[in-house]
Amino acid sequence: MLRPRIIPCLLVKDKGLVKTVKFSSPRYVGDPVNAVRIFNEKEVDELMVLDIDATRESRDPDFKSIAYLAAECQMPLCYGGGVKAPEQVERIVRLGVEKVAMSTAAIENPDVINVSAEVVGSQSVVVVLDVKKNHSSGKYEVWTRNAQRNTHRTAVEVAAEMQERGAGEIVVNSIDNDGTMTGYDLELLDEVRGVISVPITILGGAGSVADLAMLAGRYGTLGIAAGSLFVFKGPRKAVLINYPSRSQRDALLCNSGRRDV
Repeated sequence: MLRPRIIPCLLVKDKGLVKTVKFSSPRYVGDPVNAVRIFNEKEVDELMVLDIDATRESRDPDFKSIAYLAAECQMPLCYGGGVKAPEQVERIVRLGVEKVAMSTAAIENPDVINVSAEVVGSQSVVVVLDVKKNHSSGKYEVWTRNAQRNTHRTAVEVAAEMQERGAGEIVVNSIDNDGTMTGYDLELLDEVRGVISVPITILGGAGSVADLAMLAGRYGTLGIAAGSLFVFKGPRKAVLINYPSRSQRDALLCNSGRRDV
């Protein structure tokens, strides 16, 4: 039986693991490799690692670090950060990474999605949409370069185009909810789900296992990603790598009444 994928999202800055709030004020929370090893022990479904400064600083992906992470990971790995060419996508996949995520490059040069999908297959091409609500218009708009540049395009419009170009998965990341631990933006999720049929992963705002269970019960087999939830513990946000237990994940499976993506 299919069930939701529960995905820790690790943000990397200056080779360290950080956590942000609304894409700002990065807080150092440890070493990425140590976190990967702990997640191995917890048998996580999938892991997402994003270098949040690579594109903004016009850096290429750190292939040496990616190879090291891929060798350590005992679960499917999605990597993003600085990827802007099909050749880079292919190289990263050859290092043992199952999925390669693109954001700024996909929007500024969307042909990279078409070509990358042809080279490595759509299943390995992921587009991350960093989205913020425009409270004047009520529209959800896509931002690039680590939320520094507004594309003035809606999440619905961009998601539909990325699917048409061959992206095998869309990650919808709420800038407004990032690191707040106040819950997911369900309105944003509903809008994007209404226009695409490829797998979708929601990121930004998870504050408890109950948030994960709510999504599982309402939507079924989507990807449920979180950052703060899996690196902080307790009201004071002490740094502690954690993940739902097997029994908690089984409960999520029981609650997943829907079977669409």
